[in-house]
Amino acid sequence: MSQPTIPNITPIISVTIGQSVSLLLASIALEELALAHIMNAEAEKIQFVVGTLGITPGVVPNISDILAVNNSVRKTLQDVIKKEMLLQFKLENVVSILPGTSTSLSNQYD
Repeated sequence: MSQPTIPNITPIISVTIGQSVSLLLASIALEELALAHIMNAEAEKIQFVVGTLGITPGVVPNISDILAVNNSVRKTLQDVIKKEMLLQFKLENVVSILPGTSTSLSNQYD
């Protein structure tokens, strides 16, 4: 068997701390936007079942249908809350590396 030939790749990425902070904040913002869309979809799901969305459902939902939708929305919102907590931790970590904060990288080595 022959040995695989692996090219010598030495990627040099030059990103400043300011640029990395901006990228991290943008990623948090995009995740927040995605969570907002999920919450809006869950609200529309409830509105559809209750009949306040403006679209008439084909069948009148019974109490078990409403409870099933409620349970589904509750589980989804619990997952959204968990993700929000993780994003809060991520934001706190990003803020801690900003210059001028008490725990920033520039102050750790003084």
